[in-house]
Amino acid sequence: MTKKIVALAGDGIGPEIMEAGLAVLKAVTGQLGFDYEIEERAFGGAGIDAAGHPLPDATLQVCRQADAILLAAIGSPQYDNAAVRPEQGLLQLRKELGLFANIRPVKIFDSLKDYSPLKADRLDGVDLVMVRELTGGIYFGEHILETDQASDSNTYQAKEIERVVRTAFDLAQKRRKKVTSIDKQNVLATSKLWRKVADEVA
Repeated sequence: MTKKIVALAGDGIGPEIMEAGLAVLKAVTGQLGFDYEIEERAFGGAGIDAAGHPLPDATLQVCRQADAILLAAIGSPQYDNAAVRPEQGLLQLRKELGLFANIRPVKIFDSLKDYSPLKADRLDGVDLVMVRELTGGIYFGEHILETDQASDSNTYQAKEIERVVRTAFDLAQKRRKKVTSIDKQNVLATSKLWRKVADEVA
């Protein structure tokens, strides 16, 4: 069966990253066990330039029907002070598709140890996965910028916390069966709720 992959190069260094990413994908095609087709779509700054919005409707519709989305990068400096910014498209894409968990493996390869600012012996055996919540919290709260003052509201619902914490625990079951939840519950109300939900899931 042929899988559909949507390629969103974005803007700034995005097209260069996408070119390299597609080259890697092509190199491992025989090992994937399935065929695929790539459909490139405007996103981020490219979406703003082409359609006036960082996530054009046509791009969103194709993403909804895709088996996977390959996203390069967004955030070219030319949009820093614009009313419509590339990052708005990324946040909308996450919300629209329910992409609530950012899953980032961290593994140190021996060939890269000399390029780390950390001592080599501190890198031995590093193999962990960072899981971060993407569709609640401060990114989606109210943002107020005044001349000499600014604020960002941070709101979470228990169900938003539970699903990402459960994702972390599900991953841990397939690995070392350990989850470390990071919060600031001695100060922040959202962290108190986070700790409570994480303890319940545990």
